[in-house]
Amino acid sequence: MAHQQSPPAAFAPFQIPTIAPDATFREVRLILGDQLNHQHSWFRSQDPSVVYVLIEARSETDYVRHHIQKVIAFMKAMRTFGRHLSGAGQAVQYYTLDDPANQTNLVDTLSQLIDQVGATHWAYQLPDEYRVDQELKGLADGLRSKGIECVVADTEHFLTTRTELSEMFGSKSYLMERFYRKMRSRYNVLMELNGKDPLSGQWNYDADNRKKFDHKVMVPTWPAAYENKTQSIAETQSIEAMLAAQGVETVGRMPSGQHLDHPTTRVAAVRWLSFFVDKCLPHFGTYEDAMDGQHLTLFHSRLSFALNVKLLHPLEVVRAVETAYHRSQETAAPITLAQAEGFVRQVIGWREYMRGVYWAKMPDFGMLNFFGHKADLPQWYWTGKTQMNCMSHAINASLDHAYAHHIQRLMLTGSFALLLGVHPDQVDAWYLGVYIDALEWVMITNTRGMSQYADGGIVGTKPYVSAAAYIDKMSNYCSGCYYDKKKRHGDRACPFNSLYWDFYHRHEALLAKNPRIGMAYMAMRKFEPEELQKVLTQASIYKVSVNEL
Repeated sequence: MAHQQSPPAAFAPFQIPTIAPDATFREVRLILGDQLNHQHSWFRSQDPSVVYVLIEARSETDYVRHHIQKVIAFMKAMRTFGRHLSGAGQAVQYYTLDDPANQTNLVDTLSQLIDQVGATHWAYQLPDEYRVDQELKGLADGLRSKGIECVVADTEHFLTTRTELSEMFGSKSYLMERFYRKMRSRYNVLMELNGKDPLSGQWNYDADNRKKFDHKVMVPTWPAAYENKTQSIAETQSIEAMLAAQGVETVGRMPSGQHLDHPTTRVAAVRWLSFFVDKCLPHFGTYEDAMDGQHLTLFHSRLSFALNVKLLHPLEVVRAVETAYHRSQETAAPITLAQAEGFVRQVIGWREYMRGVYWAKMPDFGMLNFFGHKADLPQWYWTGKTQMNCMSHAINASLDHAYAHHIQRLMLTGSFALLLGVHPDQVDAWYLGVYIDALEWVMITNTRGMSQYADGGIVGTKPYVSAAAYIDKMSNYCSGCYYDKKKRHGDRACPFNSLYWDFYHRHEALLAKNPRIGMAYMAMRKFEPEELQKVLTQASIYKVSVNEL
């Protein structure tokens, strides 16, 4: 069972681990591009009868138009992981996108390799996406009919099972806060010594996480991605050239210097975690919801890509934050509980919760359209060319960095699409394509659920929409904008204002009884009929001319 070994870590960036053409193996194990878990039990020992396979699949590059940085980051992370396994003595077959032996889809390439090496067993880890899960189940059924044994392993990444959320709530409403408290208790995170009560007696500090950035503290400058810059840029350019030669259609822009702003190795991800804990965590919770035209990320961790491809484990991240909180209590400037809890809630609360909703409700969740919205996404979502300062900043940042933080996604790009009445399919495709951390299991529940309320309230208790007042409260975007934040109609009236009231007006039958938004309808009923008509007319004008805004 001879196979070619790749050199250890200090290799030239273009060497790809492969097996000998005539090598034979008893078992083929698939590793998907978001399953780069260095600590997985598969790798605790070497078995010369096992070969690991990683595939740059055209079916994955093409199911939506992805950001160019996203595609490159996935491929860089996969290649580095394949080399890591090979350097550790494992047999690895890596298929680059342009490999002549790589078929048009992942299943065909896998089937070909299984036949080539004469395998009698095939193993894979549970995929995180419903689409891929169905593909691999189909392959497993076909292989079993040929007498090949198929084994499914857990990814050993998440803190809950696929079905735990649905089993916990049954037919009742999925309450995130109840789920979050259960997770805190189970893993004893930020808990009192009795293991039952939260530190300080308070579970949730969300009310303390809503401050506008006041420029009273310094925003840290993120370091480079802790990689060999010359080597990293060379591989980035090589992959970009390969994608162009293969005709892969992408969106977004490459950074100047061709150096990605996201860690694609385990070492880099761990160092980024340390930087976040040391430099950003002390102010994270305070400015968690803030937006600022001068600072894209403020104090956010930027670890979502590393988490979602499993270079980092969620409990590893949470423990690092928890440890930093406890240690800081002995310093002159301690990290407050609100900072630590706000981050912990995102990771072991919201992230695990969204995955649970995904597996409880797919595939039907991907077709929900509660409001029956049909409008097209404005063309400038793909270019950033709009005179709305807030939208220009959020979209251009997304196109330049494949990243925006959660409030920019929810209350700017998401809110505007909802106010406009864009079809959820188009919103899903944009978010899934443009963000480096976007995988369907986490993105569709956030966009179609939380952002667009297309699920009718499974994820969120109300639609998250805003007028200019909220944007001005949480950012400095309104200053110097072409549009007037105070005007609901007339020349240069902020589009968010008229579209906000138009949204509530046209969906009154569906929303008026929602107790969380009753105040909006009380306010709208105080409008003079003539004023309301002017607002609705302004909204109609903007909807017709949306591509010129």
